Amino acid sequence: MKIYLVGGAVRDSLLNLPFQDKDWVVVGGTKKMLLDKNFQQVGKDFPVFLHPKTHEEYALARTDRKNGVGYFGFNTISNKDITLEEDLIRRDLTINAIAQDENGNYIDPFQGIKDIKYRLLRHVSESFIEDPLRILRTARFAASLAHLGFCVAKETIELMKIMVKKKELSYLTSNRIWNETKKALKTFHPHVYFQILNDCKALKFIFPEIHYFCKKNFFLNFNSLHRKNRKNPIMGLSKISSLNKDVSIRFSYLCQFVSSSYIDKNFFNSMTIFHDSHSAYIVKKLCQRLNVPSNIRDIAVLSAGFYNFLSTIHYQSSKNIVILLLRIDAWRKPDRVNVLSFLSNFNSKSLFQSHKLYLNSHSFLKIAFSIIQNISIQSILNKGFKGYEIKKELNRLRVKKLDLWRSKYTVKYNF
Repeated sequence: MKIYLVGGAVRDSLLNLPFQDKDWVVVGGTKKMLLDKNFQQVGKDFPVFLHPKTHEEYALARTDRKNGVGYFGFNTISNKDITLEEDLIRRDLTINAIAQDENGNYIDPFQGIKDIKYRLLRHVSESFIEDPLRILRTARFAASLAHLGFCVAKETIELMKIMVKKKELSYLTSNRIWNETKKALKTFHPHVYFQILNDCKALKFIFPEIHYFCKKNFFLNFNSLHRKNRKNPIMGLSKISSLNKDVSIRFSYLCQFVSSSYIDKNFFNSMTIFHDSHSAYIVKKLCQRLNVPSNIRDIAVLSAGFYNFLSTIHYQSSKNIVILLLRIDAWRKPDRVNVLSFLSNFNSKSLFQSHKLYLNSHSFLKIAFSIIQNISIQSILNKGFKGYEIKKELNRLRVKKLDLWRSKYTVKYNF
């Protein structure tokens, strides 16, 4: 029985990247041999075991045979006669198909080390085509390693196109799609994830809403993704990701381009839109389909619905600004003000660069909220207001105080 270190730990070690998890493959071993050494099996039918002390995963060498469709259409075979190379060939990318023995020697039958040297993401074998999840994994690896200069091999992109054409993506569960997307959104360059999905024609199947509206709007040309086009949402995601690591902000930024009203370039027409319920509905359905967590979903829906209002907030009435803060539940969830403010500031720069007033939208919404955040309810009760009249008077005072502040301090804050 021989044991080899495999997978991400080997890859990241060669790239001088930090890693925590270690995966091991056992060649020439059996389930009984591992159980006798007090390993704990993970599940009943899968040949993966946890080390009794380190709790690291040890998998018996195995092969996978396609016997159905989608991610689950595989028959796993594991026995002591399966070689290390047979185990490695079932993996997705060559950089993930490198093993290391107990003496530190590398076993690299598919030239993964060479691909690391040349910064190439390349499929191990034609069996890559059998697992649709590999499309998302490859796009995610491209995003996570883009800062090191990695790109996807042309022949791998072509295989991914074939998989998309065969509609293998339709067999992926929403949870697996979102899990890969969430991981990609946490990388240094999440825009690369969506760029690769578009390159292999998968974007319109995974995110049809984003793909449709991006293609429909005049400002997006996928053939110019590498150009410095600030009106390009994919490249805009690159910029916003360099400023903020919050997944909800990154995802919401991309979703708000679903807004059909964004097509309207007329500045004053945009001012008349308080809440774009159509765009909010589309984003909500997208999030429901992918089982996006509620904290991320809520921000995405609010951002899409109030996109135009936030972009024109300097020209909106104080009454409508108070209504906006009520609609986003700002008094109970003040963090939403910060998040939407950040998105408002970024998008204002992108959309209306000719309107200098918009450069401080970020500060404007936050300061406006702070001005009216702590108006005393007790003072209203002392005046004898009851029931619904309390809320009505509170909002009247908020509008009045906000109007007063805007009239006195707009010039001071350079709005």
